Amino acid sequence: MATVFETVRSSAAILSAAGVDTPEHDVKLLLAEAFHVDLRDVDKAMLMGDDGEHLNSALASDSTESDAWMNAKTTGNTVAAAMERFHSMVDRRSKREPLQHITGHAPFRYLDLKVGPGVFIPRPETELVVQEGIEWTTRHGMYRAKVVDLCAGSGAIGLAFATEVPGSEVWAVEKSERTAQWTRRNLDETTKRYPAIAGNYHLEIADATQMPTLNQLDGTIDIVLTNPPYVPLFDIPVQPEVRDYDPDLALYGGSADGTLIPERIISRASKLLKPGGLMVMEHDVTQGERLAAFARTCDFVDVVVHNDYTGRPRYLTAEKQEIG
Repeated sequence: MATVFETVRSSAAILSAAGVDTPEHDVKLLLAEAFHVDLRDVDKAMLMGDDGEHLNSALASDSTESDAWMNAKTTGNTVAAAMERFHSMVDRRSKREPLQHITGHAPFRYLDLKVGPGVFIPRPETELVVQEGIEWTTRHGMYRAKVVDLCAGSGAIGLAFATEVPGSEVWAVEKSERTAQWTRRNLDETTKRYPAIAGNYHLEIADATQMPTLNQLDGTIDIVLTNPPYVPLFDIPVQPEVRDYDPDLALYGGSADGTLIPERIISRASKLLKPGGLMVMEHDVTQGERLAAFARTCDFVDVVVHNDYTGRPRYLTAEKQEIG
């Protein structure tokens, strides 16, 4: 039987040939998923493989203290069955199925969210939208907040805020009933760890761009957080994982430059927010200045375009103008 090191190397070569950007990382995650162990267990087992240990003895000896590994053994998940799962996962990944669809989940800040067909996979850069909202509440000495998450998708933004700012109340708006099934699933999973949010998170199936949506809350909301569809209609993503799997409804911004839906979201946010309230919105790297200018026409001030982790303009913050 091949060592862990050899298994990772040979499988990574398959993914590399298929054009996957991070082949070794993906292989190690899939191996950990197949064996129900942590990524660090795979890394340790790779080192043991350098000493000639085989896959079975490397993972078994390194993981005897792992509850996940012990559960896998006691439920009859043999090494052979785990390897069969692993090779099936690698085959799916080589066809450019998203890694998160294969594993069934995606990390987002302190949460592990369920994802799959019909829902947009949350990205690391969107974590910055939540961070801006949390930091704003801290600066304003706000221990709880009334928050609206427009275009909720998996629920990543709203659930992250609700769990990190206890006592806050979140209204999440999602247009697609199919996507909302994932939102509900993630709400159910999150409330298992954070029972207190069960009564503070409200999901609305509606069009976030329409003025009647949540109009009973107009003028009362502290923060609007949103990652709306913003990809320009003719800027079709090159990556198959995005182009072929993320829902079109969550990707494309409704116009050639992709700003139609974001502008409507800005208009809706302006009505929802109370004077002095905050909007944080993710956008395409080409849209920052245009959307900032539009926000200023919708009674927003202190409008700032911020960079993401790669130094590209990715989201804006704006405060609703105070009266008088």
